[in-house]
Amino acid sequence: MEKIGLIGATAIGLGAIIGAGIFVLSGVAITLSGSGALIAFLLTGFVAILVAFETGELSSRMPNVEGAAYSFSYKVFGSELGFITGLLRLLSFVAAIAAIAVGFGSYFVSFVNLPQLYAPIFSVILIFILGYITHKGIKKAARTDTVLVTFKIMVLIIFVIFGIYVGKAANISLDGFFSGGLSGIFAAGVLSMFAYSGFQSIASITPYIKGGGRTAAKAILLSVLISAILYVGVTIAMLMLAPKSAYALSGDPLSIALHAGLAPLSLSVLVDIAAMVATASATLSMIVGCELLIFQMAKDGLLPNILKTDHSGKSSQKNAIITTVLLGISFLSAGNIYLIAAISNFGTIFSYLINSFALLKIRTLENAKKHKILLASMKLSKTNIFLTPLYPYLPIVASMSLFIFFFGFPADALAGGVITILLSIMVYYFIREIKEKPIIKVRLFK
Repeated sequence: MEKIGLIGATAIGLGAIIGAGIFVLSGVAITLSGSGALIAFLLTGFVAILVAFETGELSSRMPNVEGAAYSFSYKVFGSELGFITGLLRLLSFVAAIAAIAVGFGSYFVSFVNLPQLYAPIFSVILIFILGYITHKGIKKAARTDTVLVTFKIMVLIIFVIFGIYVGKAANISLDGFFSGGLSGIFAAGVLSMFAYSGFQSIASITPYIKGGGRTAAKAILLSVLISAILYVGVTIAMLMLAPKSAYALSGDPLSIALHAGLAPLSLSVLVDIAAMVATASATLSMIVGCELLIFQMAKDGLLPNILKTDHSGKSSQKNAIITTVLLGISFLSAGNIYLIAAISNFGTIFSYLINSFALLKIRTLENAKKHKILLASMKLSKTNIFLTPLYPYLPIVASMSLFIFFFGFPADALAGGVITILLSIMVYYFIREIKEKPIIKVRLFK
């Protein structure tokens, strides 16, 4: 298969990152925390950069796997924790596909002046079309994303310039930063992490990137840095253009900001088009990541074999793509976009946390110069490695920060995540025991 370069890989990441997070959920973040949304995007952007460093190193150490966070967990900790991480990451991808497709449907029906009742229909159509594009190959998906990403970044830059030029700096007051309290900033932080989470899509396609893990690491860092700058700029512009009360829980916050700033109709139309492009692009990246995750889990024997083979028994990703599309569509009715995003974030943050532990374990084993057999079993690459700077401090700070995020989750999403973990454990051991695998006995203490 033809491989993609740094620009294509970065486009896949930006395509996944710059989507519903900024075009749909930014207004909800401002509603929850007022000017504190700016703090949430800044802090979450910092944590996302830390996680990006870790993901970059893990991708360079395991350049031939397609499951990203799942594969890192599977190779370092084994099938049990790998299975749990994989199912949570699968849930995360599926919820993200649904959440972003909902945003597209909402913007589309508003743009063509149809009732919101028809929005789910266009969400379903979008997922089917993008599933077909994914079936045509990673290269075609990357080319599509490069075009879409370039357009939406240009539009966001225009929006930021307009907002700063026309808006009122007085709207960003010191009191406004804490209008939603600490809980509001935590809740906005959960949404912000959803906005940044798409960079894992790059890790999923590492085997298809020229230069392997090192190029993937560069693409991950580039996509997070570019999106962080854009997110902060857009949030400042939105806060300057309209007060917190104007956004409520709207699905088109940028349109509301432009209306409050008396923007010309041409700019409003341009932003609406960019919002549809952004949500379509992000949905495409999430479908790519989900399909590769399903395929890799099936290759590792943790999902049914049919998900990695076609009717003739040959290796094929078609069934994984079909499964991704059907799961994404089925999740469209899971609830409002805020709840769907929170559900997606639980699996995302859990997988990031496990990946931090994976990196700490690998480095600890290497630094101790022991357990060569254990390290060899992980089959880590020894060439073209990208190393996380300031080890072990950055991984420790990242782990602590990710754990704190769980305090900002709505109760429904938190309960759903915990239930998924428990069910994963039950299913894993049921299948394992029914296949009469050898019992593993480990002494935790001497």
